[in-house]
Parts: sequence; C-alpha cells; structure tokens
Amino acid sequence: MARGEPSIELRRATRSFITPTGAMLTAIHDVDLTVAAGEFCAIVGPTGCGKSTTLSLISGLAPPTAGEVYVLGKPVTGVDPRVGFVFQSDALFPWRNVLDNVAAGPIFRGRPREEALARAADWIRRVGLSRFERHHPHQLSGGMRKRVALAQTMINEPAILLMDEPFSALDVQTRILMQDELLQLWSTAKASVVFVTHDLEEAIALADRVVVMTAGPATVKSSYPIDLPRPRVTSEIRFEPRFVELSRLIWNDLREEVLVSYRRAAGVAA
Repeated sequence: MARGEPSIELRRATRSFITPTGAMLTAIHDVDLTVAAGEFCAIVGPTGCGKSTTLSLISGLAPPTAGEVYVLGKPVTGVDPRVGFVFQSDALFPWRNVLDNVAAGPIFRGRPREEALARAADWIRRVGLSRFERHHPHQLSGGMRKRVALAQTMINEPAILLMDEPFSALDVQTRILMQDELLQLWSTAKASVVFVTHDLEEAIALADRVVVMTAGPATVKSSYPIDLPRPRVTSEIRFEPRFVELSRLIWNDLREEVLVSYRRAAGVAA
C-alpha cells in the first residue's frame, strides 16, 4: 500500500465482555481510529482504559462487539499473517536458541529450513546479536531478549506492527537504546506501527502521531501530529524546545483522563 492510504481503520469499534462476576464490562466504546500506511502511531491513556484491547481488535485476537475493524482494506475476521505483534512479555521459546527462535516464523509459514536459518542469521546481525546465536533466552539480558523478539517479528516482514508496551520492563538506558533500534528497523521496513505505552515522552520521541484515549471505557479523545524531524535520536530529541512544548500540550490533555481514572478507582476502593 502507498504511504498515506489507510492500513488500519476502526469505525465506532466497541468491545464488551462478561466479567467473572457475570457483569457486562465495556473496555472500549465507539473508537474511531485510522492509521496510514507507513505511519507510526502511538496510543497513550490511563491505566486500564482499553489500549491493549484496541490492539487485540486490530490483530484479530478479539472481535468487536459492535462497529467495524479493517486491516489493509479488508474486515478483520481472524489473525492476519501480515500483522506482527510484540508483547510486553517476551514471546520466545525457552528451549530454542536465538537462531531457532528467530527462524521459527518463516519455518512455520513453509519456508525451507536452510533458507529460514539464513534469513534469521541476517536479522540477528541487524539487531547486533550475531555473537549470541547459540544462546538460549535465559542466558540473555532483558534488552537482548527484546532485540530477539524484534528480529523474530520483523523477519516475517509485517505490513502492520503492533507493540504493547514492549520496553516497559527495561531500565532507562536500555529502553532508549531499544527505541533507537526500533526506529532504525522501522525506517527500513516502513510498516504501519501502533505502539501502546504509558510513557508520554516515549510516545512523542517515536511517533508520527500520538493518540490520547479517555478513561475507560475508552474512546479517542484527541490526536496530535508530531512534527519533529526524522531521523531521530531519542536520547537527544527530548531536549528540543518543540519536544518540550508537545510534552506539555499532550500531558495537559492526558492528565484530565488520568485524574478521572484515579478518582473512579478511589471511589470504588472507598
């Protein structure tokens, strides 16, 4: 798809489910969201507002209760192999070494093993882990495991990349390195990215656009284009006056929803 054409569309998408107590809970309500081909879109919002649920609808892991979800021009009816998903927790096979973990996707999709291993070795090189091909996940640091997870996803050449707080468990220094690694891979692949995060600065440093969601049941409250130049170095872009201006502007909007969510939780606790 050409850049500028929508690769993801949610039209008044709603997702409700039954809680263990039998009550009906609506996670997101009437979400309208469009992501262009090649666009990097970050989603921020209060804890528990439904950001991850939005990713589940796009990925096909969960159907909408109402409304419509389109991916690459077609209604979502299940998991699409053109969509990659990087979760908050590592989705690595603990019994496989790095090379076999990265090669797993192409092999599962029918590629010959030798070809899959050669491609895996190339992707491992791209994320700077060639010396660790034969290591197993438990022998790697958190940042290394996240690099493997990125290679494991990117080797399948996804047209859409969904990321659910992928760097939240990392220390600050490693997180910044991983952010730059992601931007470098994305600049080559040009997949459409939907990146969920609680870290507003991370969202602004990475994205073309930041979407703010309301306190649950979530809907889209506002959308901010991020007019910072690319290529970006995330450790440096934070000191730009425009970055500070955007941070203040979006936080003023986001803070209202965080306070609403906090007050609701306090009221329930009381």
